[in-house]
Amino acid sequence: MIERVREHAGSVIFARVAGTEGSQRRARIHGTPGPRRFSPGDPIWRVHGDASMFVGGIRALLLQSLHPLAMAGVDQHSGFRGDPWGRLQRTSGFIAETTFATVEHADRAIGAVRRIHERVAGTTDDGRPYAASDPHLLRWVHVAEIDSFLRAHDRYSARPLTPDERDRYVAQAAVTARLLGATDVPEDVAGLAAVVAAYRPELESTPAAREAARFMLLRPPVPLALRAPYGLLAAAAVGLLPRWARGPLRLPWLPVTEATAVRAGGTAITRGIGWAMAPPARST
Repeated sequence: MIERVREHAGSVIFARVAGTEGSQRRARIHGTPGPRRFSPGDPIWRVHGDASMFVGGIRALLLQSLHPLAMAGVDQHSGFRGDPWGRLQRTSGFIAETTFATVEHADRAIGAVRRIHERVAGTTDDGRPYAASDPHLLRWVHVAEIDSFLRAHDRYSARPLTPDERDRYVAQAAVTARLLGATDVPEDVAGLAAVVAAYRPELESTPAAREAARFMLLRPPVPLALRAPYGLLAAAAVGLLPRWARGPLRLPWLPVTEATAVRAGGTAITRGIGWAMAPPARST
């Protein structure tokens, strides 16, 4: 009975994240023979295969929204409001392809995203031009993601990385960023922190960023039955944001609550997701 419950919960979660073709994609990604950039023993496999990615993904979107040029591209060209699950499925699929798939399939996915980026350009409401292929913007999107994934893994993974593994994770994640067109990508944790800090003068509170935060945190497009689990993930994600990112997004700073109730809730929900999505036990 417990195994049936686990399998059902895991299939529901996987369908939401991966979409209707998720099972076929997973079989292709993991089952296709051929050389791969990374191996199961690498830190990037551990981080990107961990349930803490659910928390890190929400934090990354909130942090990324603070760059007005990056947010304008999402607001004007992305269907995240009309089809948020589709966007999540495409993003999770890209991370899976570039982490676990063969080099051939990973490069194919990277090429497809680069072609999309070449078509995404415009101007912000105040007249500033932007282009999704801009190496500077690509680097911001990358460091916001990797900083978020790593912090979520540090906080909520059952097996956090060692300091050396954390540096290796940043270096491994930089490979895909460079192939996408980003430049001057950090290679270790210290470099990652320095690059994030260097972007702070460019970050702003814009109506689009605040609306995106409200959409993700207050009006999430999830079924009623999933509102409570999603709320735990969202609270954990906000709890990992630095204080300087809260004000522009109109998010509270509650250090005591975040260190106790929010952390306990985040631990419970990520462990629950990890249990639900774990491979079934093999009979002997």
